[in-house]
Amino acid sequence: MTGSVSQIDVDGRRLRLTNPSKVLYPVTGTTKADVLRYYLAVADRLVAWSAMRPATRKRWPNGVGTADQPVEAFFTKNLEHGAPGWLATHTIQHHHRPVRYPLVNDRATLAWLAQVAALEIHVPQWRVSGADEELNPDRLVLDLDPGPGAGLQHCAEVAFSARDLLEDMGLPVVPVTSGSKGLHLYAGLDGSRTSEEINSFAREFAQALHRLMPDLVVHDMKKSLREGKVLVDWSQNNGNKTTICPWSLRGRLRPTVAVPRSWEEIADPGLDHLSMEEVLQRITEARGDDPGPPGSAARGQPEGTDRDRLATYRGMRDADRTPEPVPVTPPAAGNPVPTFVIQEHHARRLHWDFRLERDGVLVSWAVPKGPPTDPTQNHLAVHTEDHPLEYGSFEGEIPRGEYGAGQVTIWDAGTIEVEKWREGKEVIVTLYGRPDGGLGGEPAKFALIATQAGGTEKNWLIHRMETTAEAGVSPPPDVLPMLASPGTLGSMGTDDWGFEMKWDGIRAVATVWGGQVRLTSRTGRDITAVYPELAELASTVTGNARLDGEIVALDAQGRPSFSILQGRMNLTHPGEIEAARQRIPVHYMVFDLLQLGPRSLLTRHYSERREMLEAAVREGTHVHVPAWFDVSAHDAMETSAELGLEGIIGKRLDSVYRPGKRTKTWLKVKHRATQEVVLIGWRPGHNGHGIGSLLLAVRGDGDGWIYVGRVGSGFTGPQLALLADRFATLGRQQPAADGIPTDVARDAQWVEPALVGEVTYQERTPDGILRHPVWLGLRDDKAPEEVVRE
Repeated sequence: MTGSVSQIDVDGRRLRLTNPSKVLYPVTGTTKADVLRYYLAVADRLVAWSAMRPATRKRWPNGVGTADQPVEAFFTKNLEHGAPGWLATHTIQHHHRPVRYPLVNDRATLAWLAQVAALEIHVPQWRVSGADEELNPDRLVLDLDPGPGAGLQHCAEVAFSARDLLEDMGLPVVPVTSGSKGLHLYAGLDGSRTSEEINSFAREFAQALHRLMPDLVVHDMKKSLREGKVLVDWSQNNGNKTTICPWSLRGRLRPTVAVPRSWEEIADPGLDHLSMEEVLQRITEARGDDPGPPGSAARGQPEGTDRDRLATYRGMRDADRTPEPVPVTPPAAGNPVPTFVIQEHHARRLHWDFRLERDGVLVSWAVPKGPPTDPTQNHLAVHTEDHPLEYGSFEGEIPRGEYGAGQVTIWDAGTIEVEKWREGKEVIVTLYGRPDGGLGGEPAKFALIATQAGGTEKNWLIHRMETTAEAGVSPPPDVLPMLASPGTLGSMGTDDWGFEMKWDGIRAVATVWGGQVRLTSRTGRDITAVYPELAELASTVTGNARLDGEIVALDAQGRPSFSILQGRMNLTHPGEIEAARQRIPVHYMVFDLLQLGPRSLLTRHYSERREMLEAAVREGTHVHVPAWFDVSAHDAMETSAELGLEGIIGKRLDSVYRPGKRTKTWLKVKHRATQEVVLIGWRPGHNGHGIGSLLLAVRGDGDGWIYVGRVGSGFTGPQLALLADRFATLGRQQPAADGIPTDVARDAQWVEPALVGEVTYQERTPDGILRHPVWLGLRDDKAPEEVVRE
């Protein structure tokens, strides 16, 4: 899409950036794009403090406001439901429900946080291991908060005394100006003590500081005690508490930053908080020590964690000399649907690198003769070091003199189904690759078996297996789309609902199978030939899949327009279709995944299907995966209005997909009043020529039709010609609906109630007649019996 929506690529992860010019800090004019620029610039520094820590976010989707009109933040714990499927996450069981947090482990995650206006990132003082286990804290934090009459210089005085005491205990300390009022002090720990023990120690330490500096320090949070003094807040070491992450922005009137500082800077009488632009300038000019987390260099991997599966990979590569991805943090959780990549590697000897996702890394084998194509022949596969998931999109030239020097290209890539995985012994997987990939676009099943041939555990055999009937299964019969019921903003909460934008187009189910694409309408009609540009789905969908989405045409502002889309509908002649395609290109907005390979996903919850969809479909020129939101219905509606869209669809997170059914688990709310109508007749235009107006009805109780008015505006010449052609074979003697006013019926021409259209209108009269309706277009994707009063 154009206008306020763009695509960005961050380290191989594609993200949608909406409203990049939206001002989030009105006082300084700082935009969402500026926030993105900042977070990408400090990503390596911030991730060193945030990696593997469950992140709570404070979001300001509408900006922080002004002094006169400040805007409250959304304090967000649970992962936003529109979040990309590749995000690393960790789930914490709270009192009433499990809450899934993102782990801010990489640049792409920071870019996504900027997209959702998560200005503040808060993390605990403990981390999770590669096995998703919660570890003991590896750092202690003290929040030095000045009370009324005290300032940053008073906090600095307390900080030096605290540093001396902590370093006497062998605990290195890093000071951070919080970007709000005071200072934070971080001391490194060895991970041998629990959060409860560290919290208790921090409380005793704050009391000791109070005894040492009674005229300046308090450890009690009572406001009456804080005048002219500095509160040493020890409570943030509680395992349930979080602190602003160093290098995070603050959601204040101006974009200040929580910044690690040198002790020389803390001693400066002019010490002050730093703004976003000042921090960027420091980085550009390499000013300031910018210390990392305390004790991180000496401590290395925290005690109690699983081994870092990328340590070997990292030790064999110099990130400054190779274009290969070299992540600085241990691997996190992987994709919801595991992936594979096979790379053709022209190194000293040509070979193929066969990589399968497992536990957040790509388990790798070098296959000198390539993956076997004949089930009667086995090939040697040499087990190599685990690679990062980012390597799945790597192509390029590894420089001479570096490990693996030579050209790397992707031979095939996609998703896998794991049948068996016995660590170090046997792996059986089915691969679903690209239509144009080396596997030929068909499912391929492989077995890898450790042999210990030559006295080494590195030597395996790779065997091509006969594809099972299930892996090669054809898609099930056509699926009709699930339908939404009319709803209200008040009928949808935030905890149990996810929200999508409502697209002003026509529904279509896309089946991508064996490199071929088939599109069916809401009524099951094959419309593939009408929209040839959507053959792009074959290259943007991983493996075989069935999708649900909306076909739209965009106006000059990049907004879906049903009126413009009319120029692409109801065409049959190839020449007409091609000419219309050149004038009016269409786009497919994908919002659901109904089948992936042989697996039907209809009984999976909506939240699961959306997560898998993000992993299975890549953005293209005509194929898009719009975001979904976990904000309130009112906020989603506001976003829809800002984007100039039709409205929103609310979907219960636990809803299953019910083909062809209209349910209350999906609700739609529109900005303007619209009504689908059945055409029951027409009246002549001026001087009795042509069609002047259309007579409209909706289904009443039982099988009857209810007259709801007439529409005489909004038509184009081609639309009127099409209607006249369609009416020619539908004439009847009597109206299909009762109660039509005499003055309307006097010169009317009646037709069978077979055609569906859509109108917008201002209001309804007490007896249900539409006032000032305007024609939007025919809805050949909908059946007359579906048309009821909305």
